[in-house]
Amino acid sequence: MSDSLYLQLFLEPVIRSKTYRPRFGVGSKEEGVSRDEFLSLYGADPFYAWIGLNSDLMYAAHRAAGGMTSLYRQIGIGCEMLFRQIICDQTEYSDPTFASWSYTTTASTGKPKTLQLDARLEIDQINNAPVANNVQQWINKVCHLLDANTPTNGAVFEVRQGYKSKDSKRQNADIDNTAVAWSKGYLPIFAIFSAQIDTDIVLRYRNNRSGILIGHMADDPTISLYAFMKDVLGYDLAAFFMRNSPTIRSQV
Repeated sequence: MSDSLYLQLFLEPVIRSKTYRPRFGVGSKEEGVSRDEFLSLYGADPFYAWIGLNSDLMYAAHRAAGGMTSLYRQIGIGCEMLFRQIICDQTEYSDPTFASWSYTTTASTGKPKTLQLDARLEIDQINNAPVANNVQQWINKVCHLLDANTPTNGAVFEVRQGYKSKDSKRQNADIDNTAVAWSKGYLPIFAIFSAQIDTDIVLRYRNNRSGILIGHMADDPTISLYAFMKDVLGYDLAAFFMRNSPTIRSQV
């Protein structure tokens, strides 16, 4: 597989961050507030003008802070798109919809709500025989580590660029997804591209029978995302990033 498609999938959302501008509660979601609009907005506010917040430096600080948040978010989207495409290519799915998974639940309003995880390994649909065998053996090993029974259908993935959040609401939602995945015959896995995840979160998720693949260079495919990609799916993702690091760095 040529690097060009994978680079495009990863970088397309990342490049969107270049045009980020803060909204300050008044700008449109698409365009945000320009520097001149900010100076006019804050300059018309007596208090902010008195204390000097209507300045170029304040606008730059807002744009940098929000821009970093946008960049992390878009990197996460790029990771998700890249991961799903690699699964499609390496499994040789006949239908790309097998690469994602969703389920329907009931929202607090009483209406049905569809939730989607980022990727799926559906064992019966993997046409690449060596990969299918690798996936089954890998699932068996992860389940042994988690002290869990082997699921019938395969594995589903929530993909993140990193996970430093201590947001309990987010963790509870993840654990809810974990329970549903198990009930539908899937091993739930969190795939973290970076090594940035809090140890407490790793322990909580594993205690709730979720596998976690972290972006470090260990040789164990049950704990290292890059070992999993290389040894189980047969694609060297670490080598892809190393090859294309100058191009990606220039954009970031």
